[in-house]
Amino acid sequence: MSVLTESTIIERLKSVKFPGYSRDIVSFGLVKEVKLAGGDVLVRLAIATSNPAVAETIKREAENAVSATPGVTSARVVIDISNPPDTVKGSAGAAATGIPGVKHVIAVASGKGGVGKSTVAANLTAALQQRGLKTGLCDCDIYGPSIALMFGASQEQPMATADNTIIPIERYGIKVMSMGSLLDDNSPAILRGPMVTRATQQFLRQVDWSGLDYLILDLPPGTGDIQLTIVQTVALSGAIIVTTPQEVALIDARRASAMFAKVNVPVLGLVENMSFFVSPSDGKRYDIFGAGGGQREAARLHVPLLGEVPIDMATREAGDRGMPVVLEDPKNTVSSIFLSIADQLRGAVEKAK
Repeated sequence: MSVLTESTIIERLKSVKFPGYSRDIVSFGLVKEVKLAGGDVLVRLAIATSNPAVAETIKREAENAVSATPGVTSARVVIDISNPPDTVKGSAGAAATGIPGVKHVIAVASGKGGVGKSTVAANLTAALQQRGLKTGLCDCDIYGPSIALMFGASQEQPMATADNTIIPIERYGIKVMSMGSLLDDNSPAILRGPMVTRATQQFLRQVDWSGLDYLILDLPPGTGDIQLTIVQTVALSGAIIVTTPQEVALIDARRASAMFAKVNVPVLGLVENMSFFVSPSDGKRYDIFGAGGGQREAARLHVPLLGEVPIDMATREAGDRGMPVVLEDPKNTVSSIFLSIADQLRGAVEKAK
């Protein structure tokens, strides 16, 4: 019969996942103490959460895991719950700070979902890298992360140093950080306001982004807590707004632009995605979502229209395979458009210095 030890209990606790994550409570550092008295086991955990359901789930699963350990006659799990750090209390006049080791931070935003913002962010990052710049991409869309998939990093988890600095995943010479690399394929990110803000700040402040010329932030759609936290606390070199030609998307693009204006972040330009479709059979162009909307909106906002990106099957397929089309097929028409957008972005950033 094996001897019951603290190490045995720790190993059993590694089977308990933090709700919404693929990582276990041991690797998250939540286990603070394990006490043994014969077959009686006491486990003490420390969790920072504002959601009591999270603590209840962990307590139940931890007790079940320990109780199932051979030699255990009773299992008790005690959780010390603390409030997570407050949401950053920035304001339009608060001093935003840069990210250590990064020359320029660019936010890619949209007023609504479904306009292809992440596809634009991924290919823009790749285009800048193709121009010889050191680039990184931070997926700030905590609830709907897709950058990990687009860079083939869904099954690869970032590592951490002894001082808890997160080492981002590197793909094709680009540093990438996404919640998609931390979650199981079918696991939702079950997080509330303060926890979401905390996760976002960890992605920006605890990840080693050093040595980059450009860090691209793929913001979630809309103008909620995450977006406001970022624009109020990070010194952005500028922002790019992604939209489609139809009016329903343009209305939301105006809201996104207004958010940046309120915190004095320059909008460097607008990208019209899904501008048109060219039939591969006869070469005929179809303006599925209308025509000219991006150009009119750019003029209204007094910013340049950086590019009109068509609906392209090769672009979608490349992203699904885990490599942005700019890298997979640099000669593709869409790749050329993104390289042009990257060149215009660099020019705008240099001009704004």
